[in-house]
Amino acid sequence: MLVLKNSGIDLTNSETRTLLGFSFLYSFLVLVILSVVSFLYYQFQKDLMLQEKRQILQNYSNDFVIRLKDLHVNIDKYNVYPRNEKYESAIFDSDKKEIFSTLKSSKISLDDVIYSSGNQIHFIKEPESYYLGSKYIIIEIPDDHLWFEEIKYKMAISFILAFLFMIFIGYFISKLFLKPMRDALHLLDRFIKDTTHELNTPITAIITNIEMIDKNLLDEKLAKKINRIEIGAKTISNIYEDLTFVTLNNQIISNNENINLSNIIKQRVDFFKSLAIMKKIIFKLDIKDDVFLFCDNKKISKLIDNLLSNAIKYNKIAGIIKIVLTDNNLSIEDTGKGISAENLANLFERYTRFDKSVGGFGIGLNIVSLIAKEYNLEISVQSEINIGTKVSIQW
Repeated sequence: MLVLKNSGIDLTNSETRTLLGFSFLYSFLVLVILSVVSFLYYQFQKDLMLQEKRQILQNYSNDFVIRLKDLHVNIDKYNVYPRNEKYESAIFDSDKKEIFSTLKSSKISLDDVIYSSGNQIHFIKEPESYYLGSKYIIIEIPDDHLWFEEIKYKMAISFILAFLFMIFIGYFISKLFLKPMRDALHLLDRFIKDTTHELNTPITAIITNIEMIDKNLLDEKLAKKINRIEIGAKTISNIYEDLTFVTLNNQIISNNENINLSNIIKQRVDFFKSLAIMKKIIFKLDIKDDVFLFCDNKKISKLIDNLLSNAIKYNKIAGIIKIVLTDNNLSIEDTGKGISAENLANLFERYTRFDKSVGGFGIGLNIVSLIAKEYNLEISVQSEINIGTKVSIQW
């Protein structure tokens, strides 16, 4: 995330999820690899310790065999199981059943020669003769874990340093991973800036000249042609304003004042009537007079424009747009295609389009979201497929 912020680029939610998913997966794999390496190192050190103890245990087992042989020969004389303070011992028969034991461990494995279990180290030896019926001799000594005390801090420090190093490497991998995305966003932003710059002059000229034409003096066919030109010019004008807003990253200085929202909504409806007429869409207004809101006139107009534009664009032929304004709520409802529940979650993401049959860049509702956040307006959307969509704004 820091990589893109330093580049002046904000990621959409889907891109953020992709980056976070990559980061979590990479971190998880690094932890797994380092854990496996640490475990192998631990096992290596443990085996090394056991090999060092093996000679001592071998000597203990030889001493025990001598004592066991002496007891076997002089069983009637001594009749006492041999013991030594340096180690514990046990004998098992050929069926691996215990004959006698002084071991502290209750579970013994006779399949290994030497192994560590809990706090004990065991050594298994098979004597040449079955003294006292013993097939297996087990020697047990305590494991002081000094070997582990010596390596645990080294393992911990090495693990942390290796993890930080791998994260550092992952940082550069993420830069490579994000480069195509970053380049694409740069290209798109550059395209938008160039487009908006080129559109400004012709749009202004077209709209100015159309407004100077007295349509009442024209015949019906010519008036219809002028009306189509006006609709096209207004559509381009609305797109131009959206692109300008996006290009400036919502950094336009706000000239906030108490504005008459009722009058602005009526003005914007009049502006879009020519577009609505082309689809035979009817506006139904329930607007309370003199509702005031402290905000920037241009920004709130842009918010309303995008909602009205979408209500017209995605509405059906001969549809209805119902606009209701109260003291603290504005709702714009259409009778259009509707939005599926799964798409509602990503409705306000930039460049998101759910119906590619209708033109647009997918930035209108993102602009609505940005303006709403600036003025702490709460947006709620209700929609049903083939029934319509209702957008409500509360303050």
